Amino acid sequence: MPFAQVNGQNIYYEDTGGRGPAIVFSHGLLMDHTMFEPQIQALQGRYRCISWDERGHGQTADPEHCESFTYYDSADDLAALLKHLGVDKAVLVGMSQGGYLSMRCALIHPEVVGALVLIDTQAMLEDPELLPHHEALLKAWMEHGLSDDMASTVEQIILGQGWEGAAEWRAKWKQASPVNLGQSFVALALRDDISPRLAEIKVPALVIHGDKDAAISVERARAMFKALPNAQWVDVAGAGHAANLTHPEPVNAAIQQFLDQLH
Repeated sequence: MPFAQVNGQNIYYEDTGGRGPAIVFSHGLLMDHTMFEPQIQALQGRYRCISWDERGHGQTADPEHCESFTYYDSADDLAALLKHLGVDKAVLVGMSQGGYLSMRCALIHPEVVGALVLIDTQAMLEDPELLPHHEALLKAWMEHGLSDDMASTVEQIILGQGWEGAAEWRAKWKQASPVNLGQSFVALALRDDISPRLAEIKVPALVIHGDKDAAISVERARAMFKALPNAQWVDVAGAGHAANLTHPEPVNAAIQQFLDQLH
């Protein structure tokens, strides 16, 4: 099993290797590296595809212990992982939370970032109308475990209605430990608004957003897109929050076209 001892963490990652340009995939809250399998399958012939489990998630998570962290810490984790793998510069692909840490990586480690692909993410704080609902669900989850009804709610927020692969994710969510859930949600809720700093991110950026995203509105994503100096926008019709997982064909096509422009 490939683990990297970097930045005080024991980070699980997968790396397709090869001589192609490097792409590193950072997943969303409650997800793990496997959510990018459709993209890695499509791109690994031409690119070195690296995916990883972030703090509190997947195989990086310790079920008994998770220190408090911010997305700047996660950005440091990403930069340290790239250094560990001998990668000088990479395209950062981030979905939701993965976008939060990828943009912060571009701000504090600009030398390692060649371009950004930002999927269903934003630069602002959490929507104040949604945050109390998230907090109530989290409290019940941590105290009583994830009920089937709550799992269905999480599924609809992240994956949309009736996606055929949802059962696997519901099973993973039921295994999440309270300590990891708690610290991951604290990082989400207490993050800073980086909107005023987006003009500093000069690298090419592709912003992809599902038009049915229930977690982050199209308006919030568009505000981020407009503030980035060198960005392109792609709508994914019918997709919810995890557009790359539930609607891989249009997302893969958009990413491939963007990467072709870079090289």
